[in-house]
Amino acid sequence: MPARLDFLCVLTAGLLAALGANLAQAQGAVAQFYRGKQINLYIGTSPGGGYDTYARLLARRFGNHIPGSPAIVPQNMPGAGSNKLAAFMQSIAPRDGTAIGAIFSGAILQPLIGDTPTQHDPAKFIYLGNANTETFVCIARTDAPVKTFAETFSRELIIGATNEGGPTRDFPAMLSNVLGAKLRLVTGYAGSNEIILAIERNEVQGTCGVGWSSIIAQHPHWLTNGFARILAQLGARGHPAMDRMGVPLAIDFARSEESRQIMKLIYSQLVFGRPYVLPPGTPPDRVVALRQAFVAALRDKDTLAEAEKMKLDLDALSGEDVQAEVARVYAMPAEIVEKTKQALIYRPR
Repeated sequence: MPARLDFLCVLTAGLLAALGANLAQAQGAVAQFYRGKQINLYIGTSPGGGYDTYARLLARRFGNHIPGSPAIVPQNMPGAGSNKLAAFMQSIAPRDGTAIGAIFSGAILQPLIGDTPTQHDPAKFIYLGNANTETFVCIARTDAPVKTFAETFSRELIIGATNEGGPTRDFPAMLSNVLGAKLRLVTGYAGSNEIILAIERNEVQGTCGVGWSSIIAQHPHWLTNGFARILAQLGARGHPAMDRMGVPLAIDFARSEESRQIMKLIYSQLVFGRPYVLPPGTPPDRVVALRQAFVAALRDKDTLAEAEKMKLDLDALSGEDVQAEVARVYAMPAEIVEKTKQALIYRPR
């Protein structure tokens, strides 16, 4: 072997060995920190809803993939469309890697396009990842006066919603302002589980902004026994199952390209889907370990098998990809951002 080539091989081997040693050292330090510790997984909605179901599934598997195998303890912290939890994660939660927040995707967009001031800056969060890229829906009781999405332009539909920042409040406000849908919001519900109960009690006739994955996992009988029907898909593109059912996309009712751009900006939160965040200032080595463990936990064969039994869609997106998407959204043109803000102001008809 020529001397130069021999030297390069030795140098490469040395660099790889050093890199491996550094990685092992970093992993060892993370394992030492987490061994015997507890990570609190805060959930920004009430128990029983879709966000809660996904977070608790993650909690059952997550610790097995984190160096040191810490215990993962889920805790619900509902309020203000999960903006309460977002504020907690930025200002109060410990910054040592023992606090994770499962927040609404709307809480990431609200500081950019919302009407109410918030106490958090999504650009400062460290994104752990996203559990799935969601398709939201408008759903209504079959005995409601509205039978199709097109009929919402001529007949009123009374729907349940959380407060501003939650998709069940923001999505129908947008549909009303941008498309002219006659949706009357009853706000203040803690989460999707409470809205579902309200629909079953006939307190409201339906809702817009719940996940297809939540409906099909927790209330498939609604569709099979004729209790409710899906009126529209809320997203830039449809879900294959609903496409086969012939459920229309609400964005196809837009009358101008500007309206489509506004809707697409609001729909961008669906890429975030079910985001998990770490507080700013979390040590980088723990961020790396938690991000790797997050994706590994959601792609674990046992997790996938359990999710299939629960009829949950899992489509893990890395923290790096979510972080990049948030940066892209916050770089949108000011004119579109301002018009999108106006589209989210609910004006009762």
